[in-house]
Amino acid sequence: MAVRIRLRRIGKKKQPQYRVVAAEAAGPRDGRFIEVIGHYNPRAHPGAMSVNEERALWWLRQGAQPSEPVKVILVKTGVWEKFGGKATSGPPAAVPEPAGEQEAKETGGEEEAGEAAV
Repeated sequence: MAVRIRLRRIGKKKQPQYRVVAAEAAGPRDGRFIEVIGHYNPRAHPGAMSVNEERALWWLRQGAQPSEPVKVILVKTGVWEKFGGKATSGPPAAVPEPAGEQEAKETGGEEEAGEAAV
């Protein structure tokens, strides 16, 4: 039995709310589930989300695969980092300039200064 952590839609028409659940991967979106491990309300500004960290980590360690929206929720709540996954958000690492370009900038600056002094 493959277990997936995903969203289960609840709420009225045009007013969605979701439960974060552990369910069989082959089951329907709103079908049977094994356990509720959190809630997500996208209508709140910003989206209100809560996850039972202990149970989410337990399911992840058992091999449950989170869906893409649930993975984003886990990253925002900090559970994904505790699991050992890297956060997908944040600024990219700074890339240093090659040494040749830095030398050209330095020598170009000296030449302009020498011409201006003459």
